[in-house]
Amino acid sequence: MKMSLLGSAIFCGTITSAVSAAVTSYSDFSFWTEDVVASGSSVATETFNSYNGFYPTMTGSTGGIHWTADASNGLYCDSGLFSTNNPNLAATFTFAPGVQAVGGNIFGTAVDFSSISNAKIKVTLADGSAYVGYSSSAADFVGFVSDGVAISSMSILATKPGVDVYVSADNLYFGVTAVPAPGAIALVGLAGLVSRRRR
Repeated sequence: MKMSLLGSAIFCGTITSAVSAAVTSYSDFSFWTEDVVASGSSVATETFNSYNGFYPTMTGSTGGIHWTADASNGLYCDSGLFSTNNPNLAATFTFAPGVQAVGGNIFGTAVDFSSISNAKIKVTLADGSAYVGYSSSAADFVGFVSDGVAISSMSILATKPGVDVYVSADNLYFGVTAVPAPGAIALVGLAGLVSRRRR
């Protein structure tokens, strides 16, 4: 009986912590960075500088985060700028492992990558959390920090009535938590065994 009560308490605690998780959205890169660093993470940046041309899908890795991007009719990169290959379509990034913080310089462009002023930007996470706002340049930022469940994907879309808009990103940023090397973990475990043995 005691075991089932303990199991029930652990299960309820797990459900409660999952329900109370929150995702905060940001439109200011410095505030986002401040909160990421305060959580004990560092910021890793995907600049898209190593990509050029058309891609059916894209994959990359930075700071230990592996990402994949796709969109209907493919993607296009030029001079460090990421974009959908066709206008008025969303691009989706998936992350492995999931991340606690992600953001980017997300904006709308014309076919020649010139910024479109007042393009409506919608960024949606896998859990349904979303940001909607207007963007006018590559300096505009949208970011998220989760205090619970990891962010596994992010869909981005740029629109403007009567205009062909390509959703674009200049940089993608990740909050990366340092993972101790296996050797360091082994040393901590060994130290625990030695100290326990002396007692």
